[in-house]
Amino acid sequence: MSTRGGTHLWVAQRVTAMFLAVAVLVHLATILVAVRGGLSAAEILGRTRGSAAWLAFYAVFALAAGLHGAIGLRGIAAEWLGWRGRGFDAAWLTIGLLTAIFGIYAALGLYAA
Repeated sequence: MSTRGGTHLWVAQRVTAMFLAVAVLVHLATILVAVRGGLSAAEILGRTRGSAAWLAFYAVFALAAGLHGAIGLRGIAAEWLGWRGRGFDAAWLTIGLLTAIFGIYAALGLYAA
């Protein structure tokens, strides 16, 4: 990979990390408020059903987590296993996008539940 490509991955890793730090705090705070407020799972789903804002939040959360994880695993595999090349990069991008799609699918389940 070129130095420029490595720089782009480094930036993407840091940007997704910054978003994930905030998103995890929002997610955990929401859970704590809901549970301490005595809401049941059915009541929580009732409040999230049809909410475009929560769908957008969790879809971006899933995309960021998928890409962040794939970039990290790519770096580990490159360092430990010595894997390189375009096919290697395409495989890790595919893994990240598939992971994100699974998360977005779960978010759609909350939206339409």
